[in-house]
Amino acid sequence: MKPTTYKNAFSSALFVLLFSISASASYFPDNNSWIESSPEAEGVSSEKVNKLLNLSFSDDATQAVVVVKNGKIIAERHAKGYDISSHGTSWSMAKSYYAALVGISIDKGEIKNLDEKVKNYLDYFSDERSHITIRDLLDMSSGLDFPSHEHEKMFFQTDHLSYAKGVGVEKGAGIKFEYNNVNSMLLGDILFQATGKKADELFIERILKPLQINDFKLWKDEKGNVMTYCCVDMSARDYSKIGLLFSRNGIWNNQQLISKKFIDETFRVVWETPSRFSDYKRYYSLHWWVSKYDDESKIFNTSGKFGQYTFVDRENDIVVTRISKYSQQDSGSTQKWGLMKYFRWAGIENAIAAGRKLIEYGAINPGSDVVTPFTEKEGESYEFYIKYPEIIDAIADLSRN
Repeated sequence: MKPTTYKNAFSSALFVLLFSISASASYFPDNNSWIESSPEAEGVSSEKVNKLLNLSFSDDATQAVVVVKNGKIIAERHAKGYDISSHGTSWSMAKSYYAALVGISIDKGEIKNLDEKVKNYLDYFSDERSHITIRDLLDMSSGLDFPSHEHEKMFFQTDHLSYAKGVGVEKGAGIKFEYNNVNSMLLGDILFQATGKKADELFIERILKPLQINDFKLWKDEKGNVMTYCCVDMSARDYSKIGLLFSRNGIWNNQQLISKKFIDETFRVVWETPSRFSDYKRYYSLHWWVSKYDDESKIFNTSGKFGQYTFVDRENDIVVTRISKYSQQDSGSTQKWGLMKYFRWAGIENAIAAGRKLIEYGAINPGSDVVTPFTEKEGESYEFYIKYPEIIDAIADLSRN
């Protein structure tokens, strides 16, 4: 073979290789199908994937795990009685979704920038809170009053926004990380003042519809306020779609839904957070958690109560979602407390325990007497938290040679 022939053959092979890589990286699932591929076809060891699945399911609370590489599902497992359409509830994973809407509003010029004062949108912040910025809210460093229950008591109120409006200042902004649910609840009001639309409308219009996510529930309180700090119900696959949107720098099917600039601003380390479940260090930025940030890999994640997670390794185009067992409700998406209203000030753990007992004894019927996102005892994670460092390492290991 002549040297020029060798050169042409090499060029052709290189083109095919580059084209296949590009095609793989540009694949997006649609509403009707999601390509399932083998781990090896996407350059990942089946043994490593199985290790991750087994670690995740060592906790009996696990409902589903989905592993995505190059946009394709390379592994998926569901607990007995659940399938690909079964809903979980996000709990605080929702914070990351509604924060993304702030980024989109900045992209569209509806909000000036992250460092703009909240008072420019919320008149009631023209008081001792007037110095607080949107970034302070998103970085959980607003300095707003921070009780030991982290304002989870807000969840049991009739009007969550009214509750959030009444929370005053405890310390200066930008000084300390404090995981305060009020910060997130205020985002819905900021978005409404900036766009004239409620946060659930924006979420559907700007994220869910383009991603062709059609089976979901966006929870509101009894007054109709969107719970922007909590509670989006959908399948593990659909949570993974949102993770894939971030892994792809805000692009979906050649449409820039969220600017790369905002994704880059999100995917960095701002605060080291207090340890909760182990000595494993985690960090925080713009309503996302950071579980690993080093030269080897950078793993960011959404996080929700009782063990809801979507992990995103953007550099390696890997998304892993794990949700815990949840009893899907078909009675609407607006809270109704009924008898449970008497437990509002009992404390979070006491209120949850009381609710479970009332259900067990038949005193209340979830879905009719009480309507709210609710995780029963079987969905409360334990082992997953204990093995969290191993799980993060197992996700990182998917990209190791």
